[in-house]
Amino acid sequence: MMKPVVAVAAILLTTPFAVAGPIDNACIRSDRGARSPGLCGCIQQVANMTLSRADQRRAAGFFKDAQQAQDVRMSKTAADNQFWARYKTFASTAEAYCGR
Repeated sequence: MMKPVVAVAAILLTTPFAVAGPIDNACIRSDRGARSPGLCGCIQQVANMTLSRADQRRAAGFFKDAQQAQDVRMSKTAADNQFWARYKTFASTAEAYCGR
């Protein structure tokens, strides 16, 4: 079985950048990042492979309000803990393949 990160790498290397999505839009509008269309597109592409659309919309809010991320991370609910696990996988994969 191919490891998820290896599969993502293979797809990223062979697929053009993704169409705009919630993560890409939030990234471009963010005042925290480089606002690079290439970087934001790469992050969106990883999001497309690792997060559902609902998770992407939720995670996009983190670009505007970092406190939301902290609240989810510190939450004790099972749903928030499950989301946070998926988000951490997305974030580490995006960092590995999109650089910064």
